[in-house]
Amino acid sequence: MSRKAPEPVQVVKQRRDAALAALVAGVPYIQFLGINFDRRGDELTAVMPFEDKLIGNPLLPALHGGATAAFLEVTSIIGLSWAMLWDEVESGQLDPDALAQGKLPRLPKTIGFTVDYLRSGLPRDAYARAHITRSGRRYASVKAEAWQDNRARPFAQATGHFVMPRQNG
Repeated sequence: MSRKAPEPVQVVKQRRDAALAALVAGVPYIQFLGINFDRRGDELTAVMPFEDKLIGNPLLPALHGGATAAFLEVTSIIGLSWAMLWDEVESGQLDPDALAQGKLPRLPKTIGFTVDYLRSGLPRDAYARAHITRSGRRYASVKAEAWQDNRARPFAQATGHFVMPRQNG
């Protein structure tokens, strides 16, 4: 019995990074906010570098609530999409070059999104992670949490419900 030799780790990492970059590049609002994603295996951490345009109240100064909510929603949608695509990326079925050329899969659509503002977002970089609590063929539920200097002290958290895109077939 002969097995197929495993791919070199660099090839797999390049495919993962290219697929994630194409997925993120397909949403212009992500670029507007300056959000990027740090990938470690299948775990994503969203990073929103601080910019003055993100300030909502210049007297405090504090991050705008809309920027915070958008950051958590983007984190949830990209995290959910990444989990959806993971098996195809790993097996090589998904071509990162096709993604880069705009042949992107449909993203989940938000049904409802609730944000809890726990404290003021300070004028510094913010980080977030999404945790998928349920993901089925039609519906998904995701919790996201954003923090700045200390992960144990989140400044906002959210719960989102999403309609999953139809799979081919």
